[in-house]
Amino acid sequence: KVIVRLFVLLLLAAAPLFARDAAENARIEALIGKIEALEGAKFVRNGKAHDAAEAADHLRMKLKRAGDRVKTAEDFIDGIATKSSVTGRPYRIRFKDGSETETGPWLHDRLNEIDEES
Repeated sequence: KVIVRLFVLLLLAAAPLFARDAAENARIEALIGKIEALEGAKFVRNGKAHDAAEAADHLRMKLKRAGDRVKTAEDFIDGIATKSSVTGRPYRIRFKDGSETETGPWLHDRLNEIDEES
């Protein structure tokens, strides 16, 4: 019994080391919010275009599935928000004016803006 209790206490004490903190959750959600706010933009994933709401939902789903692998907003960008985990193809944003960019650099720029605002 004592060993089990000690093990449980050790797990509880170590949990904060593995969990994403509130500040990082806020940074990630702010990034997803920037995506949702892009009116008229299409997010191209594996050759298929999706609207901003679909893109945000997809990224939230990937974030949830990633669990503890994503600890920071940078992990979010580099690990799950820039390419397909199935095909490895980069995600792209097609803006209302028809111009396109890969999501990675765009999200890093937005994160810099978020960090400067806070």
